[in-house]
Amino acid sequence: MAAELTAPELIAKHRPTLDQALEAIRTRAYWSPHPEHPKAYGEHGSLDAAAGKAAFDALLGTRLDLGQAGTDDWVGGEISPYGIELGVSYPHADLDVLLPAMKAGQPAWRDAGAEVRAVVCLEILKRISDRTHKFAHAVMHTSGQAFLMAFQAGGPHAQDRGLEAVAYAYAEQVRTPESAEWSKPQGKRDPLVLTKNFTPVPRGIGLVIGCNTFPTWNGYPGLFASLATGNAVLVKPHPRAVLPLALTVRIAREVLTEAGFAADLVALAAERPGEGIAKALATRPEIRIIDYTGSTSFGDWLEANARQAQVYTEKAGVNTVIVHSTDDYKGMLSNLAFSLSLYSGQMCTTPQNLLIPREGILTDQGPKTFDEVTADLARAVDGLLGDDARANALLGAIVNPDVKARLEAAAGLGEVALASREISNPEFPGAVVRTPVIVKLDGAKPDAEAAYMSECFGPVSFAVALDSVTDAVELLRRTVREKGAMTVGAYTTDSEVERAIEEVCLEEAAQLSFNLTGGVFVNQTAAFSDFHGSGGNPAANAALCDGAFVANRFRVVEVRHQG
Repeated sequence: MAAELTAPELIAKHRPTLDQALEAIRTRAYWSPHPEHPKAYGEHGSLDAAAGKAAFDALLGTRLDLGQAGTDDWVGGEISPYGIELGVSYPHADLDVLLPAMKAGQPAWRDAGAEVRAVVCLEILKRISDRTHKFAHAVMHTSGQAFLMAFQAGGPHAQDRGLEAVAYAYAEQVRTPESAEWSKPQGKRDPLVLTKNFTPVPRGIGLVIGCNTFPTWNGYPGLFASLATGNAVLVKPHPRAVLPLALTVRIAREVLTEAGFAADLVALAAERPGEGIAKALATRPEIRIIDYTGSTSFGDWLEANARQAQVYTEKAGVNTVIVHSTDDYKGMLSNLAFSLSLYSGQMCTTPQNLLIPREGILTDQGPKTFDEVTADLARAVDGLLGDDARANALLGAIVNPDVKARLEAAAGLGEVALASREISNPEFPGAVVRTPVIVKLDGAKPDAEAAYMSECFGPVSFAVALDSVTDAVELLRRTVREKGAMTVGAYTTDSEVERAIEEVCLEEAAQLSFNLTGGVFVNQTAAFSDFHGSGGNPAANAALCDGAFVANRFRVVEVRHQG
């Protein structure tokens, strides 16, 4: 059957976007082709809000048949953090059938070349973008994100990260020319002449191990980086967050088929309740690339045991903010309150430890003691979340019982500066919604160290009193070196303190933000400009997204012809 989407048509349609993405990663300036506002959708084939909600509702209780090879059962069981049973069932794969089918499609995909692979990926992303409203509900009801965050982070921001990965993948593949004429002079003799062809070849099948909290945002970089570099991709979603990635796989398979490639280049590996297939999958010889977001313990296991694969992990860290001084005290408190509250702190970038000198800080409102800073921050969080409707829109829902248990246990770790409270969600009575807790700790006491030197994922933060800013800088260094950090923030008006903090982050490879008081927050990053993680500390061995994230997903094979 002839391809419905020809290469020239796809190149004409998507090459301008690819070129803009390449320019964006070069300049690091703001750019996005994916609108953030829900009202921007509804034209040119995209679903508006009502159509997106209807499309999501139509999925509930259905079987999502992807038509992939080796289906031997149907599995499901997702329950929304908002209390809704999704009732969607997915194909369960016989891997001994599916993996060979995936591998069989790679030669034609390899031979298509970097540009064709890139524009096919961009067509997949365009179709996902057209269904952003549908995806938003799928992300919301698997992650617990509030709708607007699910719309933006699970939609355009995730799509941006996928496109960013395609751009980096394309740039790395075309760094080497497709062919070269090589002629070496031999004096009076005829020169030595060779024709050399250089082909990027895939490593093999890539495995994307999805996470519960950001299934698309964290899943798309690895998926599209591997696909754009010629690899087949097997997507293994988190059992509680299958739907967004299953919808992604379905669209990818449709586009691949229409473009004349094997649909099984992208496939889903859903699992039965309690089956736990990730370890078995990760160590299969066919799996040559692994992308993982999740706990440190399993990330460490993958790095140690999946020896046949190139492993990219985003694990856990202890994110830190040093509060030394500020010329905008109100803005600082407002910014920190939002950062601590967004999505109930269920982000790998949310600050956990606030390191504050025991004697207090200097501000534009005069000196503030440690106790005053913590009390004022607690009031700022209370003010932000005082209205239940606004609180629900910011907090979303607690994603799983483990987060709720950590939140409840945190109050016993020290003096509570801000107690967590329960909020009801009238639209979703089954949702578990809690405001953040802030606990004060004395950094000089050894028993406090167990709390602030461990990640406490969720809406929990520790205000740690230290003898000096020098002690804070050294604790920052130790924390990043031993535990890792996805983000570091700092507030200071002192240039020497700023230099000391920056030097620690440069030496320990931690992404740093100074004096954020407006609409940019330490736990948010922008594709094409900001690096998410660095790959240089224990929180992650890769950055989203840079050349290193894509370059080792393929190798260049040379074929030489004489004459």
